[in-house]
Amino acid sequence: MNSHDDPECVRALRYYEEQRLLSPERTASGQRRYTEDSVELVRLFQRFYAAGLSSRVIATLLPCMNTGRTTMEQRRMLRTERDRLAGRVDEMAKALHELDRLITAADQRGD
Repeated sequence: MNSHDDPECVRALRYYEEQRLLSPERTASGQRRYTEDSVELVRLFQRFYAAGLSSRVIATLLPCMNTGRTTMEQRRMLRTERDRLAGRVDEMAKALHELDRLITAADQRGD
């Protein structure tokens, strides 16, 4: 991954590394080297962070992301996070509906 050109990307990669979510390969000279799998993992982390998952939760779930296998505790956490997100999606859908209603009313009045 050619991340050295994007300071925001570099900060994100270093943060994920500090949180022990990523461990890049190193070249003989010690430079970090990120694989395409790392890029996909970073995109997943960013989606999880945007959805409100913490570094701790992501770190707890990381082994099942890597292996596809989960413990009972991980499955419980996955369901808890899924339910929390579903609740947020429902609330956002209601807010979207209200915004649509306000826009329609304003358009009908010609505001």
